[in-house]
Formats: sequence, structure tokens, C-alpha cells
Amino acid sequence: MLTLGNLTLFLLFLAAAAWLWHSHGVRERALLAVKAYCKKMDIELLDGNVAFRRMAVVRDARGQRRLAREYSFEFTVTGEQRHQGRIHMFGMRAGPIQTDAHPFPEPKEPEQGRVIQMDDWRR
Repeated sequence: MLTLGNLTLFLLFLAAAAWLWHSHGVRERALLAVKAYCKKMDIELLDGNVAFRRMAVVRDARGQRRLAREYSFEFTVTGEQRHQGRIHMFGMRAGPIQTDAHPFPEPKEPEQGRVIQMDDWRR
């Protein structure tokens, strides 16, 4: 027979499962944002993941204090050293991405002897 205590436990279990499901979606969004950031900055994301660190109250882009999930990740520039980075997630929206001080990647040299046509940028 279903008692009020059993129903309460069942609802708590469902709430915990829903929270974990939502957290996984937020982590996936954080990973996509970090991958795009690493590609833009020409650095390499190591291990291909982000790890939940903590929940904290931080300021968003408008300066308002909001509850955010903080995820950490590791990246490399030279392939020899690991550096730490952090991203704050406000719900499903990515917040600021912060990285430790690191050397900038060396600029890639253009290909020698190739003439760039106007239609090359479309490929």
C-alpha cells in the first residue's frame, strides 16, 4: 500500500534524478562552450571534459549576483604543460571563461608559394 512516507521518498528520488539529469545537460553545454573557446584561442583542451567544482554566488555580465555552477578544465598551449581553466554556468547559459596565465601559441606561418584565389575562402 502507498503511504505518505513512501510517496515522499519516491518524490524526493524523482527530484534528485531530475536534478542530476539537468546537471548533465548543463555540463554538456559547458563542454561545448569550452571547446569553442579553445578553438578560438588556438589552445588544446586536454582530456576532452569539464569537471564540476562547486556551486557559488558570482556576478554575471550585468553585475548581478547569481547562483552558478563552476566547472574546471585543463588545456595546453605547447603540449608539454597543463594549465587550468574555469567556466561559470548560469543555468544553461555560459558565463565567463577564465584561464591561468600561459604562453601564447606561436602564430602559424602561411603556406609558401600558394596564390589565394577569391573563391578559396568558401571552401
